[in-house]
Amino acid sequence: MKLTGGNEMNFFLSESEKSTLLKTARESIQSKLSGNPPRFDQPTPKLMQPCGAFVTIHRGDRLRGCIGHILAHSPLFEAVKELSRSSAFHDPRFPPLILDELPEIDIEISVLTPLVSINSPEEVEVGVHGVYIELEDRSGVLLPQVPLEQGWNREEFLHHLCLKAGLHDGCISDPRARLSVFKAIIFGEKEQPET
Repeated sequence: MKLTGGNEMNFFLSESEKSTLLKTARESIQSKLSGNPPRFDQPTPKLMQPCGAFVTIHRGDRLRGCIGHILAHSPLFEAVKELSRSSAFHDPRFPPLILDELPEIDIEISVLTPLVSINSPEEVEVGVHGVYIELEDRSGVLLPQVPLEQGWNREEFLHHLCLKAGLHDGCISDPRARLSVFKAIIFGEKEQPET
């Protein structure tokens, strides 16, 4: 798995770095709700590399917010701060998170590899690839874990991608549609050992 951030490099995250990002996400949300200044761990140099990322919030088994950037706009550590607050308070599908919900949420972070253009929907590997579609002035993205969580096959995955982008069913077969895939390092609070 490779990411580009000026120079191309092999990219992975240690368990400690994953823990730092998850703590950063929770602290960003908690400080906004409490009004107290946030206290963040010191990021490693790797966490200061630009990366695309998504922050997903679940409450129980239900989605509670998900916001992200496909492309690298800022260092990963800074992106997680911003995206965690956006997911908690600015996802238009949900009301803003409230303090009473904080103990009930789980945070998941997806760190993305760069987009790679593909020529055919048949190249999409369910459970391996996230997919990004562009057609005319619309675009949409679904993360690699989504079809696994929903029990979708490739056809269903791509059908829902069209719907997510606000496009007609079957938009995948439109010759003007541009498809790209990416992989993700996915980790969440549910997987973290108790401290």
